[in-house]
Amino acid sequence: MSTGRVRTKKKACSSDQSPDNLPLRSSGRQVKKKAAEAADDDDEASEKKYRKCEKAGCTATCPVCFASAAERCAKNGYTSRWYHLSCGEHFCNECFDHYYRSHKDGYEKYTAWKRIWTSNGKSEPSPKAFMADQQLPYWVQCTKPDCGKWRQLTKEIQLTPQIAKTYRCGMKLNNSTKTEGSDQCSMPEDLRVAEVSDHWWYSMLILPPLLKDSVAAPFLAAYYPDCVGMSPSCTSTNRLPGESNLVKLEHLKSVPNLTVAGMNKYFQPFYQPNECGKALCVRPDVMELDELYEFPEYSRDPTMYLALRNLILALWYTNCKEALTPQKCIHHIIVRGLVRIRCVQEMERILYFMTRKGLINTGILSVSPDEYLLPKEYHNVSCCNNPYVISAIKLHGTCHFFFCCIVSQVIVLEAKDRIGGRVWDDKTFKGVTVGRGAQIVNGCVNNPMALMCEQLGIKMHKLGEKCDLIQEGGRITDPTIDKRMDFHFNAILDVVSEWRKDKTQHQDVPLGEKIQEIYKAFIQESGIQFSELEEKVLQFHLSNLEYACGSNLSQVSARSWDHNEFFAQFAGDHTLLTVGYSTVIDKLAEGLDIRLNFPVQSIDYSGEEVQVTTADGTVWTTQKVLVTVPLALLQKNAIQFNPPLSEKKIKAINSLGAGVIEKIALQFPYRFWDSKIQGADFFGHVPPNSSQRGLFSVFYDMDPEGKQSILMSVVTGDAVTTIKNLDDKQVLQQCMTVLRELFKEQEVPDPVKFFVTRWSKDPWLQMAYSFVKTGGSGEAYDIIAEDIQGKIFFAGEATNRHFPQTVTGAYLSGVREASKIAAF
Repeated sequence: MSTGRVRTKKKACSSDQSPDNLPLRSSGRQVKKKAAEAADDDDEASEKKYRKCEKAGCTATCPVCFASAAERCAKNGYTSRWYHLSCGEHFCNECFDHYYRSHKDGYEKYTAWKRIWTSNGKSEPSPKAFMADQQLPYWVQCTKPDCGKWRQLTKEIQLTPQIAKTYRCGMKLNNSTKTEGSDQCSMPEDLRVAEVSDHWWYSMLILPPLLKDSVAAPFLAAYYPDCVGMSPSCTSTNRLPGESNLVKLEHLKSVPNLTVAGMNKYFQPFYQPNECGKALCVRPDVMELDELYEFPEYSRDPTMYLALRNLILALWYTNCKEALTPQKCIHHIIVRGLVRIRCVQEMERILYFMTRKGLINTGILSVSPDEYLLPKEYHNVSCCNNPYVISAIKLHGTCHFFFCCIVSQVIVLEAKDRIGGRVWDDKTFKGVTVGRGAQIVNGCVNNPMALMCEQLGIKMHKLGEKCDLIQEGGRITDPTIDKRMDFHFNAILDVVSEWRKDKTQHQDVPLGEKIQEIYKAFIQESGIQFSELEEKVLQFHLSNLEYACGSNLSQVSARSWDHNEFFAQFAGDHTLLTVGYSTVIDKLAEGLDIRLNFPVQSIDYSGEEVQVTTADGTVWTTQKVLVTVPLALLQKNAIQFNPPLSEKKIKAINSLGAGVIEKIALQFPYRFWDSKIQGADFFGHVPPNSSQRGLFSVFYDMDPEGKQSILMSVVTGDAVTTIKNLDDKQVLQQCMTVLRELFKEQEVPDPVKFFVTRWSKDPWLQMAYSFVKTGGSGEAYDIIAEDIQGKIFFAGEATNRHFPQTVTGAYLSGVREASKIAAF
C-alpha cells in the first residue's frame, strides 16, 4: 500500500512534467470526476425526473411551477423542493429564492409587499402568502350560457369585476372584445378544475382565500382585513396610513356607527369592534352558531366563509332594491388561484343560506319569473294540485313575500274584510295618514321596516326626544323634576332586575306590586318625601310602562316583563311612518292569492294532508298551514285543532297576556298647540291622580310638516276599562276636557273629525299586543312558535321571543317560519 502511494506521488511529481502542465493534468482529472458525478446524477435524475410534492396527501406527482419568476425556474422539471399551495398549484425552490434571497432580483418586490401586509394585516407575511396574494394566476369562468368553462389567465392579467362579468373563452383581455377564434369554448377545461369541487381539495389548501377589493371593505375598516376575509395588500383595505396599528384600531373603535357614503344611515349590518347588542347585526370576524351548524367544515378556519358572507351582506345593503343572485355576486369575488373556483361554488350555498335566514333578499322586491332566490327544488313543490301552504292570517306584518320565493302555491285565508290585522291606517283625515294600530317604528338600525321603506322610497320621520310634561291647569313641568322622577323610576326598575336574579317562576309577583313595595321601602329607608307634583310625574312614567306592556302592571310579570331585553334589540332612532304601515303591507300583498272574509274554524292535521275548514263550510286541502291568528283568539279556542294542541303549547298560550291599548285621533281647524310645545313631536299629560293614569297620557302631532292639525293619543292600563263601555262621543268629551286643561290659557276648538279605536271588541283581533303574565316566562313565545309535525306552523308577534309587540317582530316571525317550511 505504501508502494502504491509512493508510486502515485512520484507520478504526480515526475521531473519530466513541466510545472505549467500540472494545472492542466489536474483539470483533466476534475473533468473526469465531474463526468462520473454527472453520470451518477443522470442515473438519479432518471429516477427523479419529476420530483413529487412533499406535502402529505398531495396528488401532484409532476408539479408545475406557476411563478416562472427565476431565470432558472424548474417549470415542469426537477427542483430541490416544491412549495405547495394547493393540489394543483406549486412553486419551485428557484422561484422561492428569487423573491426571498436578498441578493435576488425579486427581493425588493417581496419586501415592499411585506411592508404593506404588515402595516394592514395581522397574519404572517410569509413567502407562501406573497405567492398566493401576488403571483398565482387568476381563474375566470366563461360567461357564454352553453359553456361555463373555467380558464386560467396569464400571470400579468389583473382580474376585475368587469372582466369576470364579460369574459368569454379566448378573449384577448388587452383588447377586451376580440377573441382568438370562434371555437375557443370547445377547448377542453383544465383537469385541475374538476378536482376543486372535491372535499379533499379544500382540506389540502395551505392558505385561506383573501378577497381583493371586496365591496365589504368600507364597512370593515376597523378590522384587520385578513381577519374578515380580505387581503391586506389592497388599497381598499388600507386603514389610516401613517399611524401605528394600535392607534388605528383605537381611533376606529371610537367611531360608533360606521356607515358607507350614500347608503341609508340605518343600514349597519356589521358590528364594529367592542360593539354589541344591535339586532340583525353580525360579527364580521366570527361565525355564529347557526352558521357553524350549517357549515361545520369551516369551524377550524372560517376565513373563506367570512369573506363570502361579508361580501354578500355588503352587496345586499349596497343595493337592496334588487334581488341578489349568485350571478350578481360571482364577478365581485376577486382572489388569485384555483380557490376562486371553490369560492364561486361556496358563495351560492352561503347566499341561499342567508336568504333562508332572512338576512338578504327580503322585504319588497320585484323578482322575475326566471329569477330564483333559492334553489329550484324549493319552487316546484305541490301535491295533487292543492296549495302547498295555506296561511290562516288575522295578524299584521307576516312576510308573505318570502313564501312566494319558496313555494309555488300559497293561499291566504283572511277572516276580516281587509288585510293587515292590527295594521289599519285611517286615510280619511285631510292630508295625513293616521294609524289606528301600529305606526311607530321603534329602533330603525337594521330594522326590516327601515329596509322596506328604503326599497319603496318612503321617508321615515325621526321622532325628537323632547316631550314636555304638561299639568292640568296648563303649566309645563320643570324639566329637572321630570329628570329626577325619571331617575327614581328607572332606579326602581333596576332594583326589580336585581330582585329577580335568583327567583323562579313560582316566586314571581305582579310588576305593579313589586314596584310599590320597592317604592315604599325607599321612602321609609331614605326619609325622602316626594312632592305632590313629583308623585304625579311618577304616575306618568308608570303609565308609559303600561303603554309598553299593553296592560295594567298588576297583570304583568315582575320577573319577565322585559324578557326580550336580554337579546339584542333594534337600536337608533324611533320614527313615525307618516305614510302608514299599510303602504308596506299592501305592497307585500301584491300578487298573493288572498281570500277575504274566510275565517278559519278548524284545522285537521290527523292525516297525510291538512284539512282547513272555514266558516262557510269550505274545506281546503293542503300540505302545510301557517297560523298567524292573534294570541287572544288562540286563548279562546277560536280554531279547533285535530288532534288538539299539546298541553305544553296550551299552557304557554295561556301564560301570556293579550294586552290592549286604545287610540283616539282628532283633527282640528288649526294647530292650537304649536306655540306651547314649540315644534316637539309629542307632549305628555301629567295625570291629576293615580286613578286617571293612562287616560290620554301622551299626545302625538301626526303631521311633522305642520300643515295639518291632527293629534293622536293613547289610552292604557286601567283607563282602557274606563272607556270600554263609553260611546265614542263620550270618549271624545273626556279627551277634550283633558286638552282644554292642558291648554287652559287659550281657546281649544272643537275637532272637525275624530275616531276612537275598539281593538278589544274586534271579534277577529281582541287585543293590541302580548305581554308576559305573572308566573309566566319569555320561553312561552318559543313554545307557541314550535311547529307541529312539520305541518302546522305558527307566526305573529306572540311567537317572537326577541321582538314581541311589534310589526317588525310579526314580520320576522314570518321570515322564520318560511325558512322552517323550506327546510321540510
